Amino acid sequence: MGDAVNLADVDHLILTPALSMLPKEMGYPTARAMLLAIGLQESRFTHRRQIRGPARGWWQFEVAGVRGILTHTLTRRPITEVLHRLEYRNNEAVNVQPTLEHNDVLAACFARLNLWWLPHALPGPDSIISAWDQYIEAWRPGKPHPQTWEPLYRRAWRYIETGEDDAG
Repeated sequence: MGDAVNLADVDHLILTPALSMLPKEMGYPTARAMLLAIGLQESRFTHRRQIRGPARGWWQFEVAGVRGILTHTLTRRPITEVLHRLEYRNNEAVNVQPTLEHNDVLAACFARLNLWWLPHALPGPDSIISAWDQYIEAWRPGKPHPQTWEPLYRRAWRYIETGEDDAG
């Protein structure tokens, strides 16, 4: 998607197809905003492979995170159905994780399901701290950068609310 990612492209070309493969209740605007914000925070939608690290895909999943989605009681069934629809038959985490580098739709499904198991509702546009807390709980980043979260979260919500992306 290049240096100046357009959130409309991520939304229409990646999130829409991904969310269409998951249960309908997973596609709310709050989910789209969080997925955009986390993708921006993790990779800026420019790095599908973590710089000097093992994570893959724009949402930067390591094998342990993939394994968690594949085995969690709330996410096991929907991700297995997605993998089946996309013709991935070997559903072991070590085999699935590398594919997230090149299959953005599958990576988005994993990202949405990584938010699904959280016990609290996804936050709205003014709940920056709650959104940060949920991101930290679900992603457990090794080197979090709280200083970049607020502008990226606001950018994601501005796109969700207006359809405009001032940085894309």
